[in-house]
Amino acid sequence: MTARPVTFGLSLPNRALLFGGPITWDTLLAASERAESSGAFASVWVGDNLLSKPRLEAIVALSAIAARTRRVKLGTICLASFPLRNLILLATQWASLDVVSGGRAILAVCAGAPASKGPQFAAELAAMSIDSRERVPRLEEGIALLRRFWGPEPVTFDGAIHHYADVDVLPKPIQQLPPILLAVNPPRDADPAREERALRRVARLADGWQTDGVPPALFRDRWDRIREYAAEAGRAAAVTDASLHLMVNIDDDPEHARRESVAFLDQYYGAGAITAERLESWLAFGPPQAVIDTIGEFLDAGCTTPVLRFTSPDQLGQLERCIAEVLSAFNH
Repeated sequence: MTARPVTFGLSLPNRALLFGGPITWDTLLAASERAESSGAFASVWVGDNLLSKPRLEAIVALSAIAARTRRVKLGTICLASFPLRNLILLATQWASLDVVSGGRAILAVCAGAPASKGPQFAAELAAMSIDSRERVPRLEEGIALLRRFWGPEPVTFDGAIHHYADVDVLPKPIQQLPPILLAVNPPRDADPAREERALRRVARLADGWQTDGVPPALFRDRWDRIREYAAEAGRAAAVTDASLHLMVNIDDDPEHARRESVAFLDQYYGAGAITAERLESWLAFGPPQAVIDTIGEFLDAGCTTPVLRFTSPDQLGQLERCIAEVLSAFNH
């Protein structure tokens, strides 16, 4: 299989707008424009949740960024609300985003969190009238149906969840089929059969894999297995992108970088939500060379798209240092 060229993405903290701090929508728009003008970034991404971890809605945010940029791809990290959304509405919205952006949309989806993960997730599922056990069937049927909705023919489908008769969704996207990545990140101590099911789902359904919070060795192992399963399914040429969401804090004082990152992540995800073990694999911090070295380990493990989110209130300052002192090391 031909190696896919490495490109870098910028992840915007669109949940931070709710906290009343220095990160505003104007900040994130400015970061998007600067990422594009620098030539160092090939894509801009935003996160997604509805009630469980509210934020500026992802498709609306990407549409606004589309109006301020011309080159960078536009993606989700990841669309966790995918199983909760009306599929015809989502197909129409995402095709519309692809049209207004000139064919730049990348849809990364996941099954979202089960009700057992916490009361906020149970409440979200209840409010949306979705049974937690339906999340994976909704994900699998939804990916297949989006591709059919974006195709040339009306869709008739009778599945476990969705039922359609002669439905023609318009507009069609500019890209013949916008890429769909599948985000999976089983716990490190997950039952091996559960882990295999998740990785095989990527190989069977998606154009690539998205993950975070895993050490490079586990990243390599899982990506190797996804590609092996894809080859078994006759999809080796289709499953080509290994995307990593990586937290970054560039600071000549590594202890300050770590403290600032913990404070940022505690506010963003809830105090204590990020364990020390996960932080070890999720955060590249300290002087530029330390960040370069961490990113390099994931590139060596097969990552094709490192997507960087700055764990600091100084989003633009971090971005400038990243462009000048980190990504310059990979642009030669």
